[in-house]
Amino acid sequence: MKQSEKIVNFYSVIIGTELLNGRRKDAHFSFLNQELVRRGWRHKASFVIEDEPELMENIYRLIKADKNSVMFSFGGIGSTPDDLTREVAGKVFTNGQMCFHKEAKALIEKQFKQEAYPHRINMAYLPKDSKLLDNVVNNVPGFYLDNRFFFTPGFPSMSQAMVLQALNKYYEKNSVEKYRLSLTAGCGESDLIDIMKQVNSEEVELSSLPRFIDNNKRATVISLSSINKQAVEKYYELFVSYLKQNKIDCFLEDIAKRD
Repeated sequence: MKQSEKIVNFYSVIIGTELLNGRRKDAHFSFLNQELVRRGWRHKASFVIEDEPELMENIYRLIKADKNSVMFSFGGIGSTPDDLTREVAGKVFTNGQMCFHKEAKALIEKQFKQEAYPHRINMAYLPKDSKLLDNVVNNVPGFYLDNRFFFTPGFPSMSQAMVLQALNKYYEKNSVEKYRLSLTAGCGESDLIDIMKQVNSEEVELSSLPRFIDNNKRATVISLSSINKQAVEKYYELFVSYLKQNKIDCFLEDIAKRD
């Protein structure tokens, strides 16, 4: 069943000490974020963390606590001693219940033959009730739980196909339409704080982006979005009226898009 909830909060957890110490560059965030934006979903937060089990557990529990969360976790599902994701995921999401996944075990044995033992086979030791994500590179699967917590390898060549598989199956497109209106005010953000405070954050999402235009003149791009079209229009007119009353230049567009 495809998901089209009004509120779905996507999280990404990118695990890898080598990313933080500069030995490798991350490619997961940009790929996932692009796919979520294209499908109309909300990427609520992203974490880049060390291969440290207590930290991993805390982040997973934080995300689990959001009843509307969907998570993509990248890295740490291999067979080396620093691959801790499976164990931590089991602790957080299945109360420590782990088992050898029959299908995953067969895939690993078929891929590596005798070399599947004694270590590679442990990549089939997964949290209870895991479902599998296809690995187009070497057939060692990723896995997921409850159709919302997805665990993929740290290699983009493997993980990106898994992300697409998961999104296409469960989160192909957000059917809830969001409305957005933007304007550019010819002033600094501080000049708009009082009017910003009048926006009900439960009705409309407000973003403010400082810019420089026309030979370093200060400007601020205001963007308002919501599933409630009338609320967006109401607050948009509030900003326009305020700018006109205070004789502040107003462009009814996001000038950042001119770049």
